[in-house]
Amino acid sequence: MSGPRSASTQDLAHGNIPSANNPELRGVWLTNIDSDVLFSSQNTTTALQLLKQLHFNTIYPTVWNWGYTLYPSKIAEKEIGELARIATPLEEPFEPELGLQGRDVLQEIVEEGHQQGMRVIPWFEFGFMAPSDSELAKRHPEWLTQNAEGVKTKQEGTHERVWLNPFMPEVQQFIQDLIIEIVSNYDVDGIQLDDHFGLPSDLGYDDFTVGLYQQEHQGQLPSTDSKDPEWLSWRANKMTDFLQQLVGAVKDRKEEVLISVSPNPQRFSYQFFLADWSNWVQLGLVDELIVQIYRDSFKSFISELEKPELQLAHSRIPVSVGILTGLKNKFVSSSQIRQQVGAVRRQGFAGVSFFFYETLWKRTEEPLKQRQADFSLLFSLPAEAPELRMDNG
Repeated sequence: MSGPRSASTQDLAHGNIPSANNPELRGVWLTNIDSDVLFSSQNTTTALQLLKQLHFNTIYPTVWNWGYTLYPSKIAEKEIGELARIATPLEEPFEPELGLQGRDVLQEIVEEGHQQGMRVIPWFEFGFMAPSDSELAKRHPEWLTQNAEGVKTKQEGTHERVWLNPFMPEVQQFIQDLIIEIVSNYDVDGIQLDDHFGLPSDLGYDDFTVGLYQQEHQGQLPSTDSKDPEWLSWRANKMTDFLQQLVGAVKDRKEEVLISVSPNPQRFSYQFFLADWSNWVQLGLVDELIVQIYRDSFKSFISELEKPELQLAHSRIPVSVGILTGLKNKFVSSSQIRQQVGAVRRQGFAGVSFFFYETLWKRTEEPLKQRQADFSLLFSLPAEAPELRMDNG
């Protein structure tokens, strides 16, 4: 087994070593799926201290997942019947109270994260998505949308999902209330919406949405082709309208709270999830963009970095790149991670965020010390997170 790598001229040329004093986003997503980092105060504290030692500066902890909030929420208690839940049915044996023990996980993360000098930006991981058997779906069947055949469920992996209707005022109010609750009650640096802040484009054929479309189209029904350009555009514009409303509400409550968005690349995001983030950036609705470019092929990774919409967004706001460090059943090598970080740096983007914490140096085929040494080399110098550009509106 070889020892930890040391810096080389080649590393510097390839962007594997950070430049001195340059701001750079160094983020990581913390989730409760396939990960135990949030399940005890000790796990959380240890993780944040280690991330700080390795010169990370931003954490994105999940706060909305599997149909439940991970922090004590009066809004969730009213609509779902539970204040908070960290455990998911993926835990065996499943214990709904696992990891709670009277904790406020978000408050712990905010306090420890800020003590370590890191930004804390809660992440609404599930967005408008929920498990089909969740209490939320059972209590509010009228909130769910469907496809042209009337089917409400979608398969994601081995689990059935349903989607809340993002065009329905009651659903919008629920999501907005959750976000405003966090902004009001916690000293967070921002709020993050990801690729689930949208809607699969084959959905939207529920009675409410069809009726709304007819009101605005002289009684005409929407196309049965879910990719029809006008039907796509109409729904994507409705998503944008809601984001404008949401951003206004957040900024009215706390102007300094940043809006972070972490979508898929633009074409896929728009055509398959009705999330027109390129337009959102142009409208000044996004303070920080982290585009998920989860690719094994380096050629494909570079191709995404060079997309004009990404370059255009970066001319207005800090744009970073989401890099996959592994999944439960997928190993990603340190060399691939290093190569992708180097490419992001050479292209002049604002930084990177890794998905997800547990696969940084656990759930990996490489030795723990070797893996941590590789990250230590990538982030060998401390760096502040990028400053927001206040003229992006």
